[in-house]
Order: sequence, then C-alpha cells, then structure tokens
Amino acid sequence: MVQINRKLCVGCATCIPYCPVEAFKKEAEERKVYVDEGICTNCYVCIRNKVCPVGAIEESSLDNFMKQFQHVISDPTVTSEGTGVPGRGTEEAKTNDVTGRYGRGEFGICIDMGRPGIGCRLRDAEKVAMAVAQAGVVLEGPEITPLATLMTDIKTGKLIDEALDTNVLSVIIEGKCPKEKLPDVLMALQRVEKEIETTFCLGIVSRAEQEEVSFFFETLEKLGIPKPFRGKVNVGLGRPLIP
Repeated sequence: MVQINRKLCVGCATCIPYCPVEAFKKEAEERKVYVDEGICTNCYVCIRNKVCPVGAIEESSLDNFMKQFQHVISDPTVTSEGTGVPGRGTEEAKTNDVTGRYGRGEFGICIDMGRPGIGCRLRDAEKVAMAVAQAGVVLEGPEITPLATLMTDIKTGKLIDEALDTNVLSVIIEGKCPKEKLPDVLMALQRVEKEIETTFCLGIVSRAEQEEVSFFFETLEKLGIPKPFRGKVNVGLGRPLIP
C-alpha cells in the first residue's frame, strides 16, 4: 500500500481524483489525506504519475506475498515472475498474441474481473472461478496465469483463505472447455453474476472455423444472450497450432 507522509501533506486533495479505486480520503479534523488500506490495490498509479505536488505519496514496503501479488496484478508495468508477462493475465488475453492453446472442439474462456473505478475482491474471483470450473472449464495453471498461483486446487478454482479479502484493480480467470460444455459454462456465469460485487467481461476464444463460430452464436441465442458487436481476430502468423 502507498502511504502519505503526513509531514509533507498540505491537504490540497489533488491526489484524490487520481486514485482508480478512491482509496484516498481526507480527514475531517487535521485536513490531511490518508490511504484506506482496505481499498488500495497497490497499483501505483499515483506514484508513477507523481500526482502529489509536494511529494507526500510514498511507496510502502511490500513485505508479504499477498502485497506483492496485489501489486503485480494491479500494476501493468510490472512483470509476473511466474508467467513472464506483465499484469493480470496472458498476452493472448490482453494483446492479441496467439499461443495455439485451443484445439478443434474447444473454446477458450477469458473472464476479466473488475475495472478501474470498481476493483475486484479476490473473494469474487474465487466464486466465478469455482462456478466455471464446476461447469466444465479446465483452468489454466500458474505457468500461464497469475491467479492460479493462489489456487489450492486448480481443478476447483478454490483460493487460499488469506487471499479472499484482497482488493485488486482487475484479474483474469482463464481456461478452456470442450465445445459441449460451453452452454453449461455460460449458464454458470449467468447464475454467479448475481452473487458478486464487481463486474466482469467475458471473452470467448475459438478457432476461426465456420462450425465453431455457428455453434457459438446458436448457443448465445438459445440462452438469450445478446450477440457481441465486436471481436478480435488473431491471425497467429508463424505460430504452431495444435490439431
């Protein structure tokens, strides 16, 4: 968590609108700014942009694993040691790279939870991960996506208890499911979205083949889910693809 040097803070409140999760608060009596520890995500937006005119915002020690994880997930300029990529998910999920992880008859599932201005408690990430795992998603491991480093069981999506109250800017749940399980996965997401206190965006990855695409749109229609009005095409030139 960042901290405010109270000797330097002049209470101008310039920093308050810059925090993406509104963790800066102003004291009523001393008129100094303080950081709400339960909300701050250690994203360092305030540090990187030097928003304090008197330099009162300072880095604090990331002296335990959860603080370090929170910072890596929330700051897109920091690279995860486990995956070798910056930020909260894989390059494929964030920047259109192609890994060739999805074979015929499979759909990739990418659930981007939380956003700047909202954040995401890992308790909610666990609920969603467990819901889709039970519905048939095979979750990616820690070598692929950072969230898996907190899972006690990759088959269920259960996270370690000490992680559940941690607030992050956003985090991505990734995995894949057999084609026949896609309806179950979408229905599980429809149920669990009513049980969480944040938002998520769902990305579905398929090979650009007519049969897969037609099945995808037919499934959406059967479940009453509006068709997406945008998508991305990753050409994957030079990348090996699995059968």
